[in-house]
Amino acid sequence: MDRNTPFAFDGLDRVFHERARLGIVTSLAGQPEGLSFSSLKSLCGLTDGNLNRHLAVLEEAGHVEIEKGYDGKRPQTRCRLTGRGRAAFAAYLEALEGVLQKANQAAGSETVMRSWKERPA
Repeated sequence: MDRNTPFAFDGLDRVFHERARLGIVTSLAGQPEGLSFSSLKSLCGLTDGNLNRHLAVLEEAGHVEIEKGYDGKRPQTRCRLTGRGRAAFAAYLEALEGVLQKANQAAGSETVMRSWKERPA
């Protein structure tokens, strides 16, 4: 990071830093076996088209893999984080924690980090 732009936050990967994609990746992070498209759609509150578009961005970046198959006779799409996606998301979360620490320092108190750590799960 350039010393002249301490609040540029270059480490925040823009692929993850979009609200819908952050919701998708967060949902998938706790599910090593992945989630069905319909479950992911419901969890994230997205339309079919929005979810498709955001998944395409994540897949193109190598963070998500999408498998099309069948559950009995019904077609089913499953989405899961790749190993690369998990590592990149962990790095993103680390960078985000750094942002919170800088905000805390700029505020001159522990208010920002305390409220971040004490938030309901």
